Amino acid sequence: MLSGGCHCGAVRYQMPEHVAHHALCHCTDCRKASGAPAVAWALAPTDQVIITGSPRAYASSEHAHRHFCGECGTSLFYTNDVVFPGMTDVQSATLDTPDALPLQAQIQTAERIGWMATAHDLPAFDRYPGPPAD
Repeated sequence: MLSGGCHCGAVRYQMPEHVAHHALCHCTDCRKASGAPAVAWALAPTDQVIITGSPRAYASSEHAHRHFCGECGTSLFYTNDVVFPGMTDVQSATLDTPDALPLQAQIQTAERIGWMATAHDLPAFDRYPGPPAD
């Protein structure tokens, strides 16, 4: 089992190491809900996702619910009984060891922010580079 949780630690979870899929989603809904340019999701059977704490949820569309920590606001889970019956999508970046699940695909790229397609070409720094030189 893999473990993860929210930023403040009020919600923790365990999930299986083998998932139905693990994808980076670029859809507008995921971006708006997370405030990030994309969200990585790992889909697992709901009965194999063990949650401690009490995440809050809201209906983000007719059949979908987004679950988050009510204390710190960390987005954690997505459920949709029509699209993914009996399954829970877990935001894999909230895993204690996110590298434990290899990413398999990028989805909803039709909605990807334009600059994300070339983000790998930008300068990269191991840590925050500090203020610009005068």
